[in-house]
Amino acid sequence: FPFLAAQNGGGAFIFVYLILLLTICMPVLMTEITLGRKCRSNVTRVYDNLGAPRWRWAGFITLLTPIVIMAFYTVVGGWSVKYLAQACTFSFTDPGADYSGTFTGFISSTYEPLVYTAIFLAVTAIANFGGVKNGIERFSKPMMTVLSITIILVAIRSLTLPGATEGTKYLLIPDFGKIDGKVLITALGQAFMSLSIGIGILLTYGSYVKTKEDIAMTAVSTGLIDTLFAIIAGLAIIPAVYAIAYMNGTTPAVNAGPGLVFITLPGIFASMPGGSIIAILFFLSLLLAAVTSAISMLEVIVAYFIEEWHLSRNRAVSVSMIIIILLGCICSLSQGTLAGITLAGMNIFDFFDVISSDVLITVGSLIMVLFAGWRIKKADFLDELTGHGTSKTPAWLFRYVYFMVR
Repeated sequence: FPFLAAQNGGGAFIFVYLILLLTICMPVLMTEITLGRKCRSNVTRVYDNLGAPRWRWAGFITLLTPIVIMAFYTVVGGWSVKYLAQACTFSFTDPGADYSGTFTGFISSTYEPLVYTAIFLAVTAIANFGGVKNGIERFSKPMMTVLSITIILVAIRSLTLPGATEGTKYLLIPDFGKIDGKVLITALGQAFMSLSIGIGILLTYGSYVKTKEDIAMTAVSTGLIDTLFAIIAGLAIIPAVYAIAYMNGTTPAVNAGPGLVFITLPGIFASMPGGSIIAILFFLSLLLAAVTSAISMLEVIVAYFIEEWHLSRNRAVSVSMIIIILLGCICSLSQGTLAGITLAGMNIFDFFDVISSDVLITVGSLIMVLFAGWRIKKADFLDELTGHGTSKTPAWLFRYVYFMVR
């Protein structure tokens, strides 16, 4: 979120993001949880259990999505492990160091990225072995607490740096002249990814949700808290970028893209008073955020193997991990040893990134809302969404959601 906001007009990006959150993302998010609770199954059987077995192919698109995302996401997770280790050994103390060369050398090497990817996957697997309540929930609750505290601390430190005010203004005050088609598409894609829409996570977790739970309130609170947290993450990074540029008399590196995290920020930490401690907190936050997301994506795949292949949870996690490890190794090596192999003009890592965010998530979500809005009876959809009439959410919200879904 921070680097995409920085690249796409700062406050203008956030303004568009909020509009899309309310008009598109929230209705789709509620729909996915509703279908998950109604069908009570893994993503491939959603349409079967809703009386449309001919639509089952759409469920496999949803299953494929987290597999493709996990393939490259776990590699990035491994990078966060590496940089947390470096931060803990106080490696980011020289403002003049070649952090770009260091990062490029690391990701293009053969074995080191694979080791850190394996560590990241091991942590993810341990949480999933315990199941939803005793594993994922027990693991995620303290991790999210630590994540919240650390990113807030980083944001406070960032905002108190000399020259940070301009970065805060850039992030929070929209320049409407910067809004164009690219900003719209980028904001929508980030919102879908951040809220886990179209990845199968909400369908899977929705199948575990009790009837008495208020889906509307769950969705609204999830969307608002997620967005608030994303903005706090932006406040942790963008003001610091402006502050260091102010101290050094240079132009803020707001267009650094993904390199903002692993190339630009280490240099910023090196120039920042107390930067070594802030670096540890930041990369700890990054790792915790990556692990909690990976845990949820892995559960989509695990649920499929448990229900369709009748495997025990331990075996289902193990099979899922083997698939992810193999694909992850290919994505990691595509940054170096396998860089010559391209798909649609991109290396394998970038291809998996683009195909998941630009195609699979979009197509899967579109099919889902078409099904919910035009294949399921309105009364049945609203009955499940309202918890069979037990929800205390105002009726107008449900009418709005159904209208937007159609």
